[in-house]
Amino acid sequence: MSIAFLLTTLVVVATPGTGVVYTLAAGLSRGRRASVVAALGCTLGIVPHMLATITGVAALLHASATAFQVLKYAGVAYLLYMAWATLKDRDAISVDGAGEPESAGRTIVRGVLINILNPKLTIFFFAFLPQFVTPGEPHALLRMLVLSGVFMLATFVVFAVYGVLAASVRSHVISRPRVMTWLRRSFAGSFVALGAKLAFTSR
Repeated sequence: MSIAFLLTTLVVVATPGTGVVYTLAAGLSRGRRASVVAALGCTLGIVPHMLATITGVAALLHASATAFQVLKYAGVAYLLYMAWATLKDRDAISVDGAGEPESAGRTIVRGVLINILNPKLTIFFFAFLPQFVTPGEPHALLRMLVLSGVFMLATFVVFAVYGVLAASVRSHVISRPRVMTWLRRSFAGSFVALGAKLAFTSR
């Protein structure tokens, strides 16, 4: 396991994106447990991209402009939906306990969808993993699986830390409705911005 791989992984994982925004929202709205569950969902959303890369589907996605565009805009649509749902549902970012708590299963599904509908993650794996696998290596498949596992573990740990830190300041905002309104709008705006970034990005 090279230092270069670990450092690159940490930089990529720690850079704020849709998964981080979702995990922070879960931590602020429903506490530490929800943030860890959200981090788990986002991590599980990496599995299809990992499998696509290892089985060669990523190569097809990279070569086919149509396939890439379809998946990309599906991701954009979902991010815009998340923004709309966050603004519409006042319990989406709420810490007063008045609303119905979201089930762990639903939290995980949302986290999975956020990452599974991000074609850039597949392209990232396609371009990233091969750099750390020697051509003709006897156990190249096993090595790619190990590297992918390390990337997923780092994702879960970093996202969970983000969420737990957000949950730790939860008590400081529960009595401030204006702060919660601002946070709800900020998270919705973040989803819109990330959707726009995805929409205008190319392979």
